[in-house]
Order: sequence, then structure tokens, then C-alpha cells
Amino acid sequence: MKRRPRDIGTAAETAVVRYLHTAGFPHAERRSLRGALDAGDITGTPGICWEIKGGDAARTASDLTISRWMEELAVETSHADATAGLLVVQRAGVGPANAGRWWAWMPAFQVAYLTAEALIVAEPPSFPVRMLLADAVALLRAAGYGTPATNPAA
Repeated sequence: MKRRPRDIGTAAETAVVRYLHTAGFPHAERRSLRGALDAGDITGTPGICWEIKGGDAARTASDLTISRWMEELAVETSHADATAGLLVVQRAGVGPANAGRWWAWMPAFQVAYLTAEALIVAEPPSFPVRMLLADAVALLRAAGYGTPATNPAA
């Protein structure tokens, strides 16, 4: 029996909420639908907008799909009047009981800001950050590394 997209979304959102409850966000809960002014999938975490994607679409998401979801997240973060937005995407082979191991995507400026804030109050973060090589090279070049690119598209 094929599951409906709404059921897949509900299951993914529920898995993330359960994880958040154990990870310091005890008031996290699924947000009721808000129509055109969608403000993300989870509420009860002031200042944070969460967009959750599960099922086959998430497990097999292309770079283009992730880009579109990140655009959706930016709009929803604005609607939520949040300062941080996260796109949480279910990973292939990682079920709902392990939602803490799903991918979390954020804009690079937000990762930089959160990292700077963490340095003030804690140890420097050492977790991996996933990005395209082209984006990593652009970041390195913007920080003064390397020489002028020989490929104008780089």
C-alpha cells in the first residue's frame, strides 16, 4: 500500500519532534498547516524555522531539489520571523528512530554565525559540514586562498 505524501510528511515531522525532545527542545511540536503563509513544520522552538522532508523524495533528493527546498525554507523562515532556518532531510538507510542522523541543511552565513556564537560559550565545533566542492572552493577563494581561477565558471 502506497503512503500518501501527507502521511509521509507527518511521519518525518513526528520523528524530528521526538528527536528534538531528547536534544534540548522539550516544547517542539508539529505546526498546524498555515496555507500561503507557511512558517515551517515545527513550532515551540523560538527563533528557529524547521522544514522537514521525508520519504523517497528526501532519500533520493537531487541538488536541484535541495536548492528548491532551501528557497522554500528562506520564505518560511521569514514568515516565522525566525533568525535560523534548518532543512532536515531523511537519509537513505536511516529510519525515523535515528532522525538525529538525518541531514540538516542551512545557509552558509547561518553556519558561520552559529559557529561564532558557539565559540563564545563552548568548545570549537568539530562536526562535519556538507557542501559541494565548488562551494568550498568559492569560500576558500573569498577568504583569500588560491589564485585567480583559470575557469571563469569556477
